[in-house]
Amino acid sequence: MSTIEQKFREQGLEPNMAPQPLANYVRMQRDGQTIYLSGASAIKDGKPMVQGKLGAEVSLEQGYQVARIAALTLLSVMQQELGDLDRVEQIVKLTGFVACTPDFYEQPAVIDGASDLLVEVFGERGRHARSAVGVCALPLNLPVEVELVARIKE
Repeated sequence: MSTIEQKFREQGLEPNMAPQPLANYVRMQRDGQTIYLSGASAIKDGKPMVQGKLGAEVSLEQGYQVARIAALTLLSVMQQELGDLDRVEQIVKLTGFVACTPDFYEQPAVIDGASDLLVEVFGERGRHARSAVGVCALPLNLPVEVELVARIKE
């Protein structure tokens, strides 16, 4: 069992089964030691677990949890594609998109759900540069989508 898998179990986390892409794209692309992961959210059995906008139908706490599940989904993709999350040297950049009303300004607090999970799992290797962006809508009426860039060990 890898060190990261042990951390998952110790914290009561289980990586989701990484869903197949919902459109014409790949889940992960590699360029040397850099991997780029396509956006993920909280989707189970092909259906959104939460729908709506922050500032309207979705609470800050729900958004935080969706971002956390999205990050867990990305870890699951990495595990399936790389075979072992211990190969992750550094989470480099996280970008979070928050579907929200025009008067919602707490995008960073929502995306903290993903950032907090990455630091819990990887420690200092999980600390990253980040953007938290408010958008008018996301596919499937999702409230949050998260993508990331990581560097892996050869």
